Amino acid sequence: MRGLHRRTAGAVAGALLALAAGPLPAARAAAPAQDGPPPADSSLVMVLDSSGSMRDDAGGGQTRIQAARDAIGSVVDSLPDGYPTGLRVYGADRESGCTDTRLVKPVTALDRAGLKEAVAAVKPKGDTPIGHSLRQAAKDLPEPAAGTVGHRSILLISDGEDNCGTPPPCEVAEELGKQGVDLRIDTIGFQVRGKARKQLECIAEAGHGSYYDAPDAAALGRQLQRAGQLSADAYRFKGEPVTGGPKAEDAADLAGPGQYLDSIGPGETRWYSAALDAISAADFGATAVPNPGVPVKYGDGIRLRLRATDPYTSQCDAQDDNVQQEEGARVLTNAVSRIPSPDGGQACDKAGRYLFSVERVTSPGADQARWPLELRLGVEAPLKAGVTPAQSETEYADIALPTAAPKDVEGGTGFNDARALTAGVWRDRLLPGQTRYYKIPVGWGQQLRYRAEFANEPKLQEGSGVSSYVDTDLYSEGRGIVGDGPYTSSRSYYGDPVATDLGTVPVSWTNRWESAGTVRAVRHQGDYYLTVRLGPNAARFAQNAAIGVVLRVAVAGEAKAGPQHNAPALAQRSDNKAGKTATAVQGSGDDGGNLPLVAGASGAAVLAAAAVAYILVRKNSRNRGTQ
Repeated sequence: MRGLHRRTAGAVAGALLALAAGPLPAARAAAPAQDGPPPADSSLVMVLDSSGSMRDDAGGGQTRIQAARDAIGSVVDSLPDGYPTGLRVYGADRESGCTDTRLVKPVTALDRAGLKEAVAAVKPKGDTPIGHSLRQAAKDLPEPAAGTVGHRSILLISDGEDNCGTPPPCEVAEELGKQGVDLRIDTIGFQVRGKARKQLECIAEAGHGSYYDAPDAAALGRQLQRAGQLSADAYRFKGEPVTGGPKAEDAADLAGPGQYLDSIGPGETRWYSAALDAISAADFGATAVPNPGVPVKYGDGIRLRLRATDPYTSQCDAQDDNVQQEEGARVLTNAVSRIPSPDGGQACDKAGRYLFSVERVTSPGADQARWPLELRLGVEAPLKAGVTPAQSETEYADIALPTAAPKDVEGGTGFNDARALTAGVWRDRLLPGQTRYYKIPVGWGQQLRYRAEFANEPKLQEGSGVSSYVDTDLYSEGRGIVGDGPYTSSRSYYGDPVATDLGTVPVSWTNRWESAGTVRAVRHQGDYYLTVRLGPNAARFAQNAAIGVVLRVAVAGEAKAGPQHNAPALAQRSDNKAGKTATAVQGSGDDGGNLPLVAGASGAAVLAAAAVAYILVRKNSRNRGTQ
């Protein structure tokens, strides 16, 4: 059972239920989570067992090969338009032979009709050369372009074990699993038991993928759809390639605000550096993306540290993100921040070079693949001269959630294609092991509140008593975790109705100096990112391929024109630049361009004035007993 998850924060040194009526949408028939073409450098090849045993009865009046044809037809209908997909078979051409494998449909832009025709023509005949077929399948997948991170998937469907022996399938899977961070091998065991199942489980584990059990034809279609869609909906990366150093003295210099791509191995630490001025806030975010569902232990995750390069290497911030369950890996994200202190006299207030490290914590028995790593450096300029910020906002209001009929939506695969939402009621579907991403604009003085409600899911009889989890996370623009506050972000899930919820305090520039992380992160207007996740174990009891979730989203309060004290409502603002702050990574500076990484002396004066204002409003808060 998965308990409530919490992210742990290190000391900051020197700085700072019921679903709406109506049917759920049908499984998608060609709608990618992100507008536009499918991601470059991602592809899928299915490897279908066409050995003689596939002529056997599958139950329900079908042979196993007939059930496989139907299942492959269903999965290609659910994949996004244009997603590069191919089909390889083995055992289809000769009565015997350990090299009998053939690519019947090359890996090209998705051709639904062509794939269905290709699998319809397959006639089961021969042996089961799994090891040799896997090696050939890896060659079928296009090589990724230099400097990019994609997802290349091999999906093996088999009703038995390899009967050739050479090359050994598990050894081939392990060999392929070492070829790059982008390749995974998933396996589906169709009516298998004993040694055959163990071999397929071994292949998936060695290939950094997942094993799906399909005891009947209906389960085969369900599991094939899950595996195929998880491949197509994998996290879509964005950034410039960079190679972090193994030690602090070897830290890779980041060119400036923006996003960067790297990878990190088990137990490894990667170091990066950036030059910061004395008055701007900065966020260093890291997102580690293991293959969903691969083996992990409770404490596995990432540790982020931000240090100054003074003689004492002062630590400015420390944050972690751990999986905190053992069902399988999930995306891990958090950020560390450099926030200039109110008086400007601390070690992490000085201009200079700062060090950012990402450490991967890996337990024995956990997946050993390298994880792709997406880094983000954002720099936020100080307030304009003469702007006195409003006091911090530390209290959560009781906000009513909307009750309208839900609108169908499909969440994004990650931060880069997060689906934009507004206040309202939205309905989506999640696969076991999947995380969906959404973003919601929240203005100065506004407060976000939402709930994710999961349906009463039809359950398989053999899955009775199996538990999984559902959870949600909320991130600031800098990719720091906002935290739970008074809400419950994670619940155990057995298929019965359950809800998770999160929210923020009102957005205030001065929140940056509060001690509570749930308040400190809510310090700028803009997009806040929410995720909804379903645990991998749901595949063991859920009758449907995907499970419905309803999001009820509220944004309370009228947006203010800026962060200043007594700011008017946004609609009343006469100067559309008054009091505006910006984040350099978005290219949204006050004058319409990117903010400089080093600000002028006037910013220091404003920061000092803001510090005085902060001290005064905090004193007033204490007098009112609201601290």
